[in-house]
Amino acid sequence: MNRQTWQRLLYSLAGVVVVAGVTYACKGFLDQPAQGTVDEQTLTTKAGVEGTLIAAYRALDCDASSAGSWGCAASNWVWGSVTSGDAYKGSNLGDQQPINDIETFIWNVGEAEGYLDQKWAQAYEGVSRANAALRLLENVVTANPLEIPAADARSIRGEALFLRAHYHFEAYRMWGHIPYYFENDTDLRKKNDASPDSIIKLIITDLDSAAAALPATPRGGDKGRATSWAARAYKGRVQVYGAANNPALWAAAITTLTAVKNSNIYALETSFDHVWSAFPAYRNGKETILAFQASVKDGEPSGWNSNWGERLNFPHSGSHFGCCGFHQPSFNLVNFFQVDAAGLPVAMTSSAWNTPVPDSNFSAGNMTPVDPRLDWTVGRDNVPYKDWGVHKRSWIRDASYSGPYSPKKNVHEAAAPNAENNVGWQATQTNDVPLHIFRYADMLLLLAEAEVEAGSLENARAIVNLIRARAGVTAQGCGVDSTITNRYPSCVGDNRFVLPMQANLAGTLDTLQTPWAKYKIGLYNTPWTVQATARQAVHYERRLELAMEGQRFFDLRRWGGSDSVITNYINSEKSRIPYLTLATPYTLPKFLYYPIPTVQIELSRVGTEDRLVQNPGW
Repeated sequence: MNRQTWQRLLYSLAGVVVVAGVTYACKGFLDQPAQGTVDEQTLTTKAGVEGTLIAAYRALDCDASSAGSWGCAASNWVWGSVTSGDAYKGSNLGDQQPINDIETFIWNVGEAEGYLDQKWAQAYEGVSRANAALRLLENVVTANPLEIPAADARSIRGEALFLRAHYHFEAYRMWGHIPYYFENDTDLRKKNDASPDSIIKLIITDLDSAAAALPATPRGGDKGRATSWAARAYKGRVQVYGAANNPALWAAAITTLTAVKNSNIYALETSFDHVWSAFPAYRNGKETILAFQASVKDGEPSGWNSNWGERLNFPHSGSHFGCCGFHQPSFNLVNFFQVDAAGLPVAMTSSAWNTPVPDSNFSAGNMTPVDPRLDWTVGRDNVPYKDWGVHKRSWIRDASYSGPYSPKKNVHEAAAPNAENNVGWQATQTNDVPLHIFRYADMLLLLAEAEVEAGSLENARAIVNLIRARAGVTAQGCGVDSTITNRYPSCVGDNRFVLPMQANLAGTLDTLQTPWAKYKIGLYNTPWTVQATARQAVHYERRLELAMEGQRFFDLRRWGGSDSVITNYINSEKSRIPYLTLATPYTLPKFLYYPIPTVQIELSRVGTEDRLVQNPGW
């Protein structure tokens, strides 16, 4: 099945599958199947099973959404970036106020709770759809053993188990104390009295079962599907998270992730600009473990199959994209990309990394040396913005509110064929760039963490240097646009928006100076002998590599000390972003987990008992 056929199935079938509600289905008329939909009995065919499984994949991002639904974004930009110090809400004061409340840690107000409820509903909708696929599969195999070939049946079961594990993991990262639902559960108001450690074990069990059932390569050649290696890689991810409470899992994570690494199934993209890209050649490449398969021009009339959960995160009016200026990179993040004379993060050796350009626009012409990943991650004034011309201050909706920077990773290239949508409001901001949920660089850095905690510091250094070597391959180039050549005469005749760095990082320093920036990156060439230093280097590398990808807040919480990191961030940023003075003090253990939405607690009530118990402090 080719990509176009896979996407057509993915989005045409997902809308007709009805699955059992979980805790967000009320008693009474809301428990009844929607009129005009298809029930499970009708779907007891191979096509019905496949369609239900496709629906489970579709829940990876906001589906059948509306203009106010951004809490369900596959990228977790609201929950993992905006609350972490990587990004501000962006836009202006009046737009999407709930995200402002979330950013300032006012999580238990009504509007913020609405976003929390979106995330809860999306996670458990995914669980519900995965379980529906498992039940239907069992019904079909029992009723007609020849309907589905045995190999397909095993893979379908493995895919559904993998997705069930993923959705529970998403809920675990948010709330810790969650109910775990299996395909034969009839009580859809389960208690959340299991410890987070117990949830980790249940997720790992599902992933082990998925790995045993799945083929090594995607079924039917459909690259969006889960494989046995994806399940193993995800298991290692879960083990690293679980190690925060159970250190014995560090050794288990090393075993799991090393096996995935040594399989050579996955690899880093050859250069950083290929990771987030709309060019077909790089779609679902060797680095992709799990991604939402965004789709455009597929017949869906509103653009919901595209990068819906990410669509606000483009430069505003004045740019090609026209809207909406959310998820703006912070001053703190931009400053973090500064490097020293050896091309290593200034933050490793100096506490002054956040002070050289704290209150001004770190724009083109400031030759403070920076990691080249900065300008693949952040849009800065008068620096080329991929191949869309120079980034302009007029592209910012309200710089006095959320600073001068724009997000960049999720933006499609102008030259990418058919990447942009042609339907829905502001169609120029919807695209088919796959939304990475878990990628190989992320996995490698989790393995590096585990190696540090096991005391294998040199193994960790080798992994970090692999990531840094790839980061030193290319930097932002001119691109094709008159605004570039008018400002930078050296770009006349050079329309490359990807420039090679000058060295090969074979123990040397990569350096490239353009009219807008000085890019520099080096390796850690001195052996790591101090565990605390090695740990810091790995943590810093995760921030640089995964910036704006919705990972950092969850990292900070599992590392411990998130209260001091976030408090320091607020104290430094509130002079730059005035509304941060209103932030609620971030204290532990209250902010260890997000509060469970009140509506979900109310819906879990049986008699006078709330089956769902609120997290401590809320």
